Amino acid sequence: MTRLSRYFFRGLITLLPIALTIYVLYILLSWTERVAMALLSPFIGSFYIPGMGLGLGILGILLVGYLVSKERVQRVFLLVEMPFTNIPVVKSIYSSLKSFADYFSPSAKTDTQHVVVLRIPGQPLELVGLITRRGTAGLPEGFLPGERVAVYLPMGYMIGGYTVFVPTEWVNPIDMSVEEAMRASLIAWMARAPDGSASAAPQPAAPAAAPAGTPTPAAAPAEPAEPAAPAPGPAASSDAPRP
Repeated sequence: MTRLSRYFFRGLITLLPIALTIYVLYILLSWTERVAMALLSPFIGSFYIPGMGLGLGILGILLVGYLVSKERVQRVFLLVEMPFTNIPVVKSIYSSLKSFADYFSPSAKTDTQHVVVLRIPGQPLELVGLITRRGTAGLPEGFLPGERVAVYLPMGYMIGGYTVFVPTEWVNPIDMSVEEAMRASLIAWMARAPDGSASAAPQPAAPAAAPAGTPTPAAAPAEPAEPAAPAPGPAASSDAPRP
């Protein structure tokens, strides 16, 4: 029974991510289809082909992306987004979402899209975060002087995070994309290595070789061996002449 339970949970763990991914994609695509058809129904009437709304929606997004890459259209778009940037409550929501989207934009500057390890001097811990700003220019007064960077530290399961301004020498970039770092933070870094193996334990370092020219201590002289006992000589004969 224990073996059957182990097989069952192993199969469940294998199929659950696939099933949830398909379910989320189904909900997202269905919602996109409904919204696209609601916008297109005044123009096409009752004509409908399954998937048409999704396809036209993708084409519409590509068309908008092409148009906003033109300078003249960008000026018109500034007029379109004016209501979203002037209404008090809407302004806060729109500005936050726009800044978040611009951070992941392929055309954004790459000098702030770095995943770094934050090491606080004197503390044996490491924090993984994203550099979101370099320097404090344009910010209100009150920040400490010096070269500083803003590092966003996401919390596990994306329930929030912290932004800290630290000296530049406290952070070290690591070879990881922003997407990989966000995905790892989402699951609290519980993912295994790609090969499924655990990281090897560090081996003790070999003793450092002595620098050239350093005198090597001579070996201790061997203790002198004790003299061997003399071998017994032949016994005196009783027939030897007496004086």
